[in-house]
Amino acid sequence: MAPLAFTSLTTAVTGSYRLGGVLMAVYAVAEMAGAVPVGRVLDRVGAARGLRVLLVLVAAGTAGLALAAASGASGPVLLALVVLPGLAGGGLSGGFRSLLATVVRPDQLTRAIAVDAMLLDGVLVAGPLLVGALVLTGPLAPLFAMAAAGAGAAVLVPKRTADRATTRVKVPLVACLPWLACQFTVGLLLSTIEVAPLPLVQCLGAPAAAAPVVVAVLCGASIAGSAVYAWRGRGGPRLFLTAFVAGGALVAANLGWAGLITGVVLVGAATGPLVTIASVRIQRLLPENRRSEGFSVSFTVQSCGYGLGSLAIGVLPLWLAPLPGVAAAAITIGWLRNPFRPGGRRCDADAESRATIGTASATS
Repeated sequence: MAPLAFTSLTTAVTGSYRLGGVLMAVYAVAEMAGAVPVGRVLDRVGAARGLRVLLVLVAAGTAGLALAAASGASGPVLLALVVLPGLAGGGLSGGFRSLLATVVRPDQLTRAIAVDAMLLDGVLVAGPLLVGALVLTGPLAPLFAMAAAGAGAAVLVPKRTADRATTRVKVPLVACLPWLACQFTVGLLLSTIEVAPLPLVQCLGAPAAAAPVVVAVLCGASIAGSAVYAWRGRGGPRLFLTAFVAGGALVAANLGWAGLITGVVLVGAATGPLVTIASVRIQRLLPENRRSEGFSVSFTVQSCGYGLGSLAIGVLPLWLAPLPGVAAAAITIGWLRNPFRPGGRRCDADAESRATIGTASATS
């Protein structure tokens, strides 16, 4: 909701949508800057307790931003106020992912993450639609709705907490790198499609009104891919990375509507399963008392990939922009097939993924 809510607010209050774009940029930078430090705090105080505080801060900060805009605050003041919800929000993804592991059984975790990815895609589609409906009642309504959602989520956070280990255990970073590469690849390739639907359809001679079709197909394929993976759980990371390679290459090749839609479907359908596999594997490697921090790093890596993919749209020819994501997927495929270092243990990712899903299927 945030991007459209910010631009709608600043357009109505200041007459310029550009300030809304700058607000979103500052918000995103604050999220990335706060992700790891806030994740460490969550690991120390407990994910459930910390999330309730963070959600209240996000709600208060968002409501304060709306009230400041209504009172005629200047652009610099609004930019300063958006930092608080950004910093507090930076640790939410890692905190909730850490909390998820404590509220579902281990054999249900893979399916729970796949369902979570499916719901997130639904929110990405429904959020702008909700903002569009709320803004009809006033430019402040979307921000107050975001604040209410944050406050409501704080109330719904599970109250139970697990015992926390006090000893700080070292994270096996080298073992995590291939899975962080998966997250980076998702952000890198996905952004080149999500950010550029307009030029993609214009290259085919279609009007600007056709751009939402690309986004709708991408989100629909992602929801379907996550749903099928949650139900059947078939396929390992190399399979879905191969779909990324094929899909990104088709988008770059400019083969008409058939090529574009096929490429978008391949990328979308592989996104949820790949994120699920990487998330489960990272959790296995993280010490329990450093999961919020570790997942915050994971989400930050994915956000960095998303930012670089968006940058590629701005500085590279359109046909070339998806190719860095294709290259990242191909490199990660090779990385997952080889040992981490001479004499090191082999990363048999596909076998481990099949074992995890097999356990989940057997118990369902």
